[in-house]
Amino acid sequence: MVRPRGGGDFVYSEAEVQVMLEDIRAAKACGADGVVFGALRPDGAIDAHTTGLLWTLASDLGLDATFHRAFDMTPDLAAALDALMLLGVPRVLTSGGAPSALEGADTLAALVHRALGRISVLAGGGVTPGNAAELVGRCGLRELHSTAKRVERSRMQYRRPGMSMVSPRPPQDWEWPVADEGVVRQLVQAVEAAAGVAGAEPATG
Repeated sequence: MVRPRGGGDFVYSEAEVQVMLEDIRAAKACGADGVVFGALRPDGAIDAHTTGLLWTLASDLGLDATFHRAFDMTPDLAAALDALMLLGVPRVLTSGGAPSALEGADTLAALVHRALGRISVLAGGGVTPGNAAELVGRCGLRELHSTAKRVERSRMQYRRPGMSMVSPRPPQDWEWPVADEGVVRQLVQAVEAAAGVAGAEPATG
């Protein structure tokens, strides 16, 4: 993930864009196969200039690339998809502009239809073994993104009252998400069953 800071927006300064470019170079140097990034204008539309800089560098370095769910914060998903296709970005991660991919399934299907294979629509947001097959069937998807996680809980017995190292919500000190191999296998099986083995290509991350 190439993102210079947290926060709820994806509008970046020139200095932040330079950090993102350096992060792409670092990712390549560390052996990454691809990078994920996203940039928007203040009006919420795709920042074609910044996205073009990031994608051009990634492409020149031989890296795959995905425009992340900043896409779901744009005011016009169809226009945003067209902008990414014009730039040649190979993939967009989206929930169809909804809180979850299942809630955005109709929009995802429309995006896949609009893409016509010119950009891969990678559905993410609440993707589980229980809904993966439905998403593939309803939307014509070929790629899914899932955290495929379970919650790991601490063996720590003593818990100092009123103290937290990570959050005002104490449970976050004592539990954390980890990738679950069993969930990954269930996702693959669900997608293979829905797509006749040769269709969708599940992706987790």
